[in-house]
Amino acid sequence: MIEEMIQLGSVGINVRYSLQEDKEVVVLLHFSGGNLHMWNGIIPQFVEKYSIIAPDFRGHGKSDKPETGYHIEDMAHDLWLLLKLLQVEHCHIIGSSMGAEIGLSLAAAHPELVQSLICEGAIYNEFGKYGLFNGTAAEIEQKKTLMLAGLSDRQERVFSTIEEYIGAERAELTEQGYWNEHFQIFFENSLQQLEDGSYTCCYKNHVRTEYVQKYWDVKFEDYYQNVKCPVLFLPSEKEWANEQIRSSLYYFAGLLDRYEIECIENSEHAYVWLMQPDEAGQAALKFISKYNM
Repeated sequence: MIEEMIQLGSVGINVRYSLQEDKEVVVLLHFSGGNLHMWNGIIPQFVEKYSIIAPDFRGHGKSDKPETGYHIEDMAHDLWLLLKLLQVEHCHIIGSSMGAEIGLSLAAAHPELVQSLICEGAIYNEFGKYGLFNGTAAEIEQKKTLMLAGLSDRQERVFSTIEEYIGAERAELTEQGYWNEHFQIFFENSLQQLEDGSYTCCYKNHVRTEYVQKYWDVKFEDYYQNVKCPVLFLPSEKEWANEQIRSSLYYFAGLLDRYEIECIENSEHAYVWLMQPDEAGQAALKFISKYNM
């Protein structure tokens, strides 16, 4: 597979891809704060039958990190430009968390492009009737103010070496029972080097803050009502057990012509692709194979 920077207007996007004329295209969209290497355990399951495109979104991984442009629609537009440049006329999309939101935005704006959509995310809003917090307008604004303060307090950690960073992540994930070999290269690609030789995370505060603030006002029902392709929802085990989340998921699903819901046992939101690549990959393959052209 090729990995290279592709210029989309003023923004450079790092992309890993393998395109062959006789193979349908699967696009893999990572979660917020992630990078394309989260798919390393998934790609081998697809690469023999499908062409693959896996980008680092703007503000993530090795891609450019402009000061603004982090609404899901901004990043969906980047994706549309990328697919147009690569001459992709149809594709299947697998999205994790933020990647599901961006895939949903693309599928709503360009229904002719997306053959099928897998949403491991975009199953509830942050606020409102189909959100985690539903109160009066004043209560919602108060909640946003408190959450924004939390975003502002986030420190951009600095590490002397890559090993120091990975060691800290490994210790925490091992304690939780999550660590496996797929996390190693994912975390190696989560850092960028500073001028003094030290390292910090690629996911900068200005990126995170703008994305989250704009996410708060997103209403996913506005997107699902414009989606024409079949959708597979992959809620985590904890999400599926949450009655409030399950209710919003069913409402969004009811706006679609065709959908399926699958909950992988012991799955964790976003990390399922790293922790259980075989189970998650096979669920995705099974669904996509139903909608090949």
